[in-house]
Amino acid sequence: MHLFAVFLLLLILSNSVLANPRYSSIVIDADTGVVLHEASADASRYPASLTKMMTLYMLFEAMEQRKMTVESRMPVSAHAAAMPQTNIGLRTGDNISVRDAIPALIVRSANDVAAVVSESLGKSETNFGRMMTDKARKLGMRSTTFRNASGLPHSEQKTTARDMVILSTRLMKDFPKYYHYFSTQSFSYKGVTYNSHNRMVRNTSGVDGLKTGFIRASGFNVATSAKRGNRRVVAVVMGGNTAAARDQHMAQLIDRSFNQGNQVAQVASNHKNARVVAVANATAAKINAPTPALKPYPEQQKRPDSTVKQYVIPSVTNTQTAQLQKVSLQTNNDWAVQIGSYYESDRAHAHAQAVARWIPGEVAITEVKISNRKLYRARLVGLQENQARSACQSLARQGIECLVVRS
Repeated sequence: MHLFAVFLLLLILSNSVLANPRYSSIVIDADTGVVLHEASADASRYPASLTKMMTLYMLFEAMEQRKMTVESRMPVSAHAAAMPQTNIGLRTGDNISVRDAIPALIVRSANDVAAVVSESLGKSETNFGRMMTDKARKLGMRSTTFRNASGLPHSEQKTTARDMVILSTRLMKDFPKYYHYFSTQSFSYKGVTYNSHNRMVRNTSGVDGLKTGFIRASGFNVATSAKRGNRRVVAVVMGGNTAAARDQHMAQLIDRSFNQGNQVAQVASNHKNARVVAVANATAAKINAPTPALKPYPEQQKRPDSTVKQYVIPSVTNTQTAQLQKVSLQTNNDWAVQIGSYYESDRAHAHAQAVARWIPGEVAITEVKISNRKLYRARLVGLQENQARSACQSLARQGIECLVVRS
């Protein structure tokens, strides 16, 4: 009985850790887009107050388009004044400046202010939800639907960790002059000082934003960006059981990602000097014997509008280990679309095959060796600049991260 009781206790503890249906997470390298960690990143989740990042995205965009300024004042409707906690106690007939609204959304996560912004930009919160969803699609957030500006409970308001990391990254890249707001730790309004819910900024090395969120249906969420040295990672954790557990887990993911991802940044900055030692989909097993002449890259068809041909030259070392070397005969089609870098070749191949269904073209997987660490880079190659940019835009519309580069 004693042994059975111990076994039962261990089983209960194990299940309590593993059986958290709300949990998901993802960490990416901000510069390369390489996924450093993911767990249930595409599972549907409630965004809670992470929703306010999109509300802020829409507000920042309006400011960039000069539809609003920091001095613009927004009226408070009865609908906005009725929003539940957390709020800053706005009353019907009040108005609030954009200057105050921004920290109110970030620091206090004020639901009444979110409603005010939604009505100022979208006439009604319902219409603003549609505007937010349309913007999400344009940003590549394929699995997100917004129904309100605050993240208050709504059965149809859903997202994924992957979509939230896309939004976090786009906030930083599209509005760099406003990103500093996300590190704000306190603000005062009408004599009341509010302190930030985001303890990651205070307690974790390198963290300089973004946003927390919680409703009962979602658990404790957080989107975080951190910079150490010349590297930045962006991470999302959803479904934490407590705020403290969520923050601890996020800190561990950030530390681990900085440790494992150093070579990724080196690949991005040194790609022109990196030595290419392999080409996609070819294996040493296919070339155990020398081949007398250049052979076209297997199963790749040259497009009519392309003047690029790719070949592989098999060679055998004295240990009978074959290597592939890439030879590119290029004219002016020396642009490429990079669609990912991975630590495992299988993941690079899988991603390349998936992308090839959206954009026809020559897909090359190259093995890059940096500081004795291998990375596998997937690219669409042999493109003119306008073709590469058009291809990347098409991929972005499908929610696929990409980067236009010179081959």
